Amino acid sequence: MPAAPEGPSRPIGERWRSAVGSARSLVTYYGNPIRQRRMDRLYSSFVREHALVFDIGAHVGDRVGSFRRLGCRVVAVEPQPRLIRILRRFYGRDPDVVIEPMAVAAAPGNLEFFVNFDNASLTTASSGFVAAASASASAAPGWRGERWPGRLIAPAITLDQLIERHGEPIFAKIDVEGFEAEALAGLSRPLQALSFEFTTILRRVAIDCITRCRALGAYRYNAALGETQRLAFTQWVDAETIERWLEALPDSANSGDIYARLQGRTELHSRRAASVAPLG
Repeated sequence: MPAAPEGPSRPIGERWRSAVGSARSLVTYYGNPIRQRRMDRLYSSFVREHALVFDIGAHVGDRVGSFRRLGCRVVAVEPQPRLIRILRRFYGRDPDVVIEPMAVAAAPGNLEFFVNFDNASLTTASSGFVAAASASASAAPGWRGERWPGRLIAPAITLDQLIERHGEPIFAKIDVEGFEAEALAGLSRPLQALSFEFTTILRRVAIDCITRCRALGAYRYNAALGETQRLAFTQWVDAETIERWLEALPDSANSGDIYARLQGRTELHSRRAASVAPLG
């Protein structure tokens, strides 16, 4: 199937919907200082100043902003042209941010994306994700009305290739709408810490990610629901425990992130989180 045009030749209605959706994302992800402080506090337990971080599925760059406030160097990977333009506008002059206009997959090549014009954060390379969301729309109100009428062809790189190009990150955040397991399949070495999104409409993807992490190294796990930026467990747990937790979640939980950290890795002192300066 040919890709939908991404420039001025695209129908004006689609361009308008994309613009409105992007504006909504900017307000949602940049307009809440409390959320930003919580994000900084959470990520400060995984990163340190001057460390390298990968943001896979950077969207409008709110996580990039958090990592930069914590003094990290960031590689932001995003395949959607409109979002790439936003990232370049916000971070294109920052020498400590590299924007890679592509996707991450199990193997290099080209990927076809299903484009959600109204909500770019739901654009995905996973047909299974689209099918699961469509099937869940009647039972899960959060997915009601979501459509993926557009198509986009984007180049893809593996995590191994990204590491060869930029170095090994201290932390990798992976949020690619049902394509997380394919992204992790292109990684052949354990990272110190990483996160990947889960959804209750497609839990199998997160289970596959946990299986991949188990093959890579001795990880312990935690999770955060939705955009709470708060870990669910006071103590890090093993793979079986996090899988049972994930399977037991009600469908209404919708989504969140699972965090994996190599067992025995020294935690950064919790007071670092409290030292993050408030915005403004």
